[in-house]
Amino acid sequence: QKQRVALARALVSQPRVLAFDEPLGALDALTRISMQQLLERVWRDQGFTAILVTHDVAEAVALADRVLVIEDGRIAQDVTIDLPRPRRRGSAELAALEGEILKHLLEGSEDTL
Repeated sequence: QKQRVALARALVSQPRVLAFDEPLGALDALTRISMQQLLERVWRDQGFTAILVTHDVAEAVALADRVLVIEDGRIAQDVTIDLPRPRRRGSAELAALEGEILKHLLEGSEDTL
């Protein structure tokens, strides 16, 4: 409920750009999916640009048009998500993109072990 109120408060001024820093991190799985769908609808209806910071690869792929992976302050990976909306969670296309990003992350972490 607090996340919905915060989102509504932020949208009152009809911003052109809105930044979200781990906005759904503390939510249970079902509420998280519900809020992701709400964010998608609001973005589509309001037409603003959103910058979403998340550690959840599935969330990034489900919501973003472009995913940037930052490592040591630099862009380590830049993936365009060119899939129609609304996106079907659990689809083969989303799973493939998640796998691509995770593979890159895991390969990078092997170098530091």
